[in-house]
Amino acid sequence: MTRGEYGLLIDYEYCSGCHACEVACKKEHEMPKGDFGIKILKDGPRQSSDGVWEFDYIPVPTHLCDLCAARVDAGKLPTCVHHCQAGVMVYGRRAGRETRPYNISGGSQQNRTTEGASLSPAAA
Repeated sequence: MTRGEYGLLIDYEYCSGCHACEVACKKEHEMPKGDFGIKILKDGPRQSSDGVWEFDYIPVPTHLCDLCAARVDAGKLPTCVHHCQAGVMVYGRRAGRETRPYNISGGSQQNRTTEGASLSPAAA
């Protein structure tokens, strides 16, 4: 696997802020207090001029994230993707703006289309 060949596609609109990805990453990599491979940021609440309220949780990989290279080499998904309760993270091959979900035997990922990115199954 070449660095930069694979990546995460995160559909921020549906993140529930459960922190499962954060906890799973810290446990997987035995990170000390204060270190994170992925961190959930909170944006809001705030009200727009049109009266609509916005309140979002945003999962952000940090510089400590290696996309779980050891897990991926063993044929598994990165731990944040595996443990995401809302299913908003997809790991796959990067190809411009298109990401192809990584085929993991015994598991599957749903295809999801978001503005600016499309997902399609990885070739077997």
